[in-house]
Amino acid sequence: MLTITAKNYIIYDEGLNVMPEQLIQKWSQLQYLIMKGISSLLEVRLHYVAAGTEGKPLMLLVHGFPEFWYSWRYQLREFSKEFRVVAIDQRGYGDSDKPSGVSSYKIDKLCQDLKQLIPALGYRDCVLVGHDWGGAVVFNFANKHPEMVKKLIVLNAPHGAVMLKELMTNYKQFFMSWYMFFFQMPYLPEFFLQHDCCSSLNAMFLDMDKKPLKNCTEEDIEAYKYTFSKKGNGFTGPLNYYRAAMRGDLDKRMFTPIEVPTLIVWGVKDMALNKNLPELSKKYIKDCTIKYVEEATHWVQMDAYEDVNKHIWDFVKA
Repeated sequence: MLTITAKNYIIYDEGLNVMPEQLIQKWSQLQYLIMKGISSLLEVRLHYVAAGTEGKPLMLLVHGFPEFWYSWRYQLREFSKEFRVVAIDQRGYGDSDKPSGVSSYKIDKLCQDLKQLIPALGYRDCVLVGHDWGGAVVFNFANKHPEMVKKLIVLNAPHGAVMLKELMTNYKQFFMSWYMFFFQMPYLPEFFLQHDCCSSLNAMFLDMDKKPLKNCTEEDIEAYKYTFSKKGNGFTGPLNYYRAAMRGDLDKRMFTPIEVPTLIVWGVKDMALNKNLPELSKKYIKDCTIKYVEEATHWVQMDAYEDVNKHIWDFVKA
């Protein structure tokens, strides 16, 4: 594995935005912390960055939509003190492979990636952390492979069985989730998200008052624009997560209670998910702790990272 350097890693394709100097400096500071790697699995190669000494317990970080490993920048630094912290680009994202076809993004395949990745990194189990779509993946993974998860931590993502029921019975959640149905359309969602150098990302990383997120600067948003604007990236892979979920077969194991000790951290000012979803999720988790962050948004690991990090420390040390 090679140490990331801002000079070599942050290179825009010709004709796209120019990387702001402030962001180059920020990534330069990160280069002394993180290592870059590629893990070749059966179907895909996954890109990841890691912090902390090899041999320490593994903490595996799984991002959501539309993100990449950079969303965990505040956790990579914090938890490298006692863990080998690995933040991946899920398949379809960032510098990981992007297989074609909706079926390549079914939840079973996403879980299979984690099942292969953990031993490929030299471990048998981990503390598993997921946000948003990453939360959906890690909920499923902990259900299927509890022996590989010491503790489960989920940020602003409900249990899949709860989300399914709420979409069918709760009109408020149904309308809050309008984008899931828009994403089923061919081509148009890609055009909408990719248009004008991914300017749609500016609107996504806002709070409920339409103000920029705390601890997520304009330069940080440029990092997301850069990643999704790179040749060969785009939004088709990420959108296929939603398409595959809508077309997938219902897995009865979804309704089996999770045995792994679980922490749910919830930013209350989430514009896409109801506040009641964590409590409803407890029905499907045998040992569940919930921590609400009142002033945080959906992007809780960024805009309230100090609170999130404290809740995670308390949970993993208990």
